[in-house]
Amino acid sequence: MRTMHIAVKVKDWLRAAMAVALLATLAACGGGGGDSGSSSNSSSSPLNGGSLPLNPTQQPIAATAANTAPITVGPGVKGVINIPTVSVTICAPGSPTNCQTINNIQLDTGSFGLRVVSSVLHSSLLNALPISTLSSNGAQLAECATFADGFTWGSVRTATITIGGETTTSSIALQMIGDKAASTVPSGGCGSGAEESTVSDLGANGILGVGTAPTDCGSLCLTTAISNYFACPGGTSCTRTALAPAQQVANPVANFPLDNNGVIVQMSPVSDTGQSSANGTLVFGIGTQSNNVLAASQTFPTDAFGNLNNSVFKGAPVQAFLDSGSNAYFFGDSSIALCGSNFPGFYCPSSAQTRSITLAGQNGTSSSVSIGILSAATLFASGSNFAFNDLAGQIGSNGSFDLGLPFFYGRHVYYGIDRTATGGQSPFVGF
Repeated sequence: MRTMHIAVKVKDWLRAAMAVALLATLAACGGGGGDSGSSSNSSSSPLNGGSLPLNPTQQPIAATAANTAPITVGPGVKGVINIPTVSVTICAPGSPTNCQTINNIQLDTGSFGLRVVSSVLHSSLLNALPISTLSSNGAQLAECATFADGFTWGSVRTATITIGGETTTSSIALQMIGDKAASTVPSGGCGSGAEESTVSDLGANGILGVGTAPTDCGSLCLTTAISNYFACPGGTSCTRTALAPAQQVANPVANFPLDNNGVIVQMSPVSDTGQSSANGTLVFGIGTQSNNVLAASQTFPTDAFGNLNNSVFKGAPVQAFLDSGSNAYFFGDSSIALCGSNFPGFYCPSSAQTRSITLAGQNGTSSSVSIGILSAATLFASGSNFAFNDLAGQIGSNGSFDLGLPFFYGRHVYYGIDRTATGGQSPFVGF
């Protein structure tokens, strides 16, 4: 899920299709409009004469150490497929007791910082989380995180964050989604599409962004015209404002006292036809403990936001990214049949497909990886599976290639946080 102003989220525009797919009253596979996925029903194999690449087989380590947290893929809070979730504990600044653990927070390596739907917090905690203010005039700060199909709107507050056995050294900024009245959304000045400020809108209780950036938009938000942030004198009359990184919504991992230079997302393998659930482990730190040694066979330097901008798909340049917050592979390929009206936006090839993309880092390092695609109609037919490793759909731009959660199953995927501002490591991904 690409939640920042400088990128887009790919998850929500297909939520309607997934809701249909998971209904017990699911009709026949396929759906016209070029949908050839139903032909797989005539074969004893879901491959229907096609082939898939061999799946990676790495297993997650046990989430028992202090620098780990368990990951779960399952029905979650709203029955949306391929959403990896973790638990996060939020405490009022300076308070060891006014705390709440929130389950079903989506783990998103394609964004940066914690965003929580305000309605899931107890009022005693919500009221104790101070709203950040603009240092120049004391105006309350709010953020608009823009998506492909809508936006989240809410105040910027501060809290101490604990995930697994790791706690931020002090309180950090997070977005409190939906705590501001819809009337405060700047008319024409926030994001296109609908406001997405409820658990139903998001399919989760919040979003935990643990990608390569330490804050959600860095130096980009120093420019008022493209900033995510708004100054709201008295909590209203919000206008876009520049904001320094020190006040921006922050990646909690970058603010741990230890194990703060990156994360490893480890997911168990799943069957090619899907599973009802899957598990994994989020490991904090890379090369800081005996359980987080950098053991990737391939590593790629990225831009500040984790993008592999020099990648190539079918002979054309693409911006590729490894994004646990997207619940399918998303890319443009006119040679693969789309599903039609039953599952709009998904691919429904008549037989299993394999596609390869050459990933390339900022330093020219490159490597080809292969992904498998099965018809979404075939995968959704059970109505009870929530973990899929070969689900794919169309993206809005042929210039992007989103390696979503299907890519993570059976892999250990590494994210090195950008520390160049303080003379440290450059951002990278690896697997």
